[in-house]
Amino acid sequence: MMNLIPVILSGGAGSRLWPVSRESHPKPFIRLADDQSLLQKTLLRAAALPGVQQVVTVTNREFLFKTEDDYREVATGELQQLQHSFLLEPMGRNTAAAVAAAALHAAEREPDTLLLVLPADHLIHDEAAFAHAVQRAAALAADGRLVTFGITPEAPETGYGYIEADGHMVKRFVEKPDAATAQRFLEAGNFYWNSGMFCFRASTMVAELRQHAPDILEAVETCLREARRASGKGFEHIEFTPETFARVLEDSIDYAVMEKSRQVAVVPCSIGWSDIGSWTALTDLQPADQHGNRVRGEALLHDVSNCAIQAEHDRLVGAVGVDNLVIVDTPDALLVAARDRVQDVKALYTQLKRTAHPAHKLHRTVHRPWGTYTVLEEGPHFKIKRIVVKPGASLSLQMHHHRSEHWIVVFGTARIVNGEQERFVPSNESTFIPPCTQHRLTNPGMVDLVLIEVQTGHYLGEDDIVRFQDIYGRSDANAAGSPASTAPAMAKDATAAPQH
Repeated sequence: MMNLIPVILSGGAGSRLWPVSRESHPKPFIRLADDQSLLQKTLLRAAALPGVQQVVTVTNREFLFKTEDDYREVATGELQQLQHSFLLEPMGRNTAAAVAAAALHAAEREPDTLLLVLPADHLIHDEAAFAHAVQRAAALAADGRLVTFGITPEAPETGYGYIEADGHMVKRFVEKPDAATAQRFLEAGNFYWNSGMFCFRASTMVAELRQHAPDILEAVETCLREARRASGKGFEHIEFTPETFARVLEDSIDYAVMEKSRQVAVVPCSIGWSDIGSWTALTDLQPADQHGNRVRGEALLHDVSNCAIQAEHDRLVGAVGVDNLVIVDTPDALLVAARDRVQDVKALYTQLKRTAHPAHKLHRTVHRPWGTYTVLEEGPHFKIKRIVVKPGASLSLQMHHHRSEHWIVVFGTARIVNGEQERFVPSNESTFIPPCTQHRLTNPGMVDLVLIEVQTGHYLGEDDIVRFQDIYGRSDANAAGSPASTAPAMAKDATAAPQH
């Protein structure tokens, strides 16, 4: 096999999996019952393929630190030697832009490199069959084909697009069919579910993009030329600027290239594939009890059947006399849906987003490059948070105009800058940060630093922050003026970037 580089596409809102999936915590980061995320499973699956030494990940720049955290958590043995390239998008532009960026990036170094495009939110149960399918796809791709993986259908599924095949060649792509059409496809025997996974030579994809989607290719070429770059041992970050990336047309690689090209082949396969597109698909991964119930977490049931119940954060869920429901409980949102209506969960997500309700974007626990914070309680003029700072990590040197902060160290030792003073604060001690005071919190230890923060003031919004120094590239150029953006960006200090 030629040099093979998996390209992991990680993003999307996963709106059908609300309230666990949010805009800032999309489907690839959802943890399954074994506590591995879909993203981690995708990386492990890709890294297990023969000869893989490098992985390219295309994701939003706000997810860089979460992605690196997920990768680091499973990076044992040979995985520690993997080289990681991160192509960081400032906004979503669908898969055509992502694939174009990965193909151009690889073609700059070795035009004949084989790329294996893998969505980060899919699940594959038969990894041996998957590896065999990749081997067959690589042989076709080396011969100049754009190869898609066609999943042998198990039912007349109306939620997937289909591929009609003539041997190994693709005759046509078909949109999601109605039930009768899907049944005909199933009976015909030469129709396959479109998995959204692809294999091709970098040079082949660049040539096909130049023929069928030149505007997208040229815009992405500009993005790569003007991108911010940082690199270190085992990693490189390539961050596209908002100004250039906003000019890229939004389109899927299916519409932009695959449906137009005459070089498209298909590898039919049965690999235990699922795109985990609904709560039914996700909860069905668990075995059912004698009453058809699937329970994750703590639940108390009486006369309940055929229900899927997910309880998070040690909160008890009780159910009485119900049937055929999906119940998902999170700290700030509860979903109750009929099992045959779970596709409509997207309508709730859309409504939340339209009204700018925070539950579409954030969980109560929010991930930052330095760790996490969890909102425990809030009310008029106060907010209480649990803050966890990773070993060696540091928050920015910052100031708030409208609030004061009380920090109580629960575990570990904090190094705190408070105005002109800097001191170490051990567990069971506290400090007070007045408004308009420059301050910084650092964890100098080897274990997580845990503290409770009590904010008081007339305005407690997350945008009341002015950053003066920040290793994650978030400093405010005009620190004395308006508050800086809270969106994480790529580290300016390349040596600090992997630590986040």
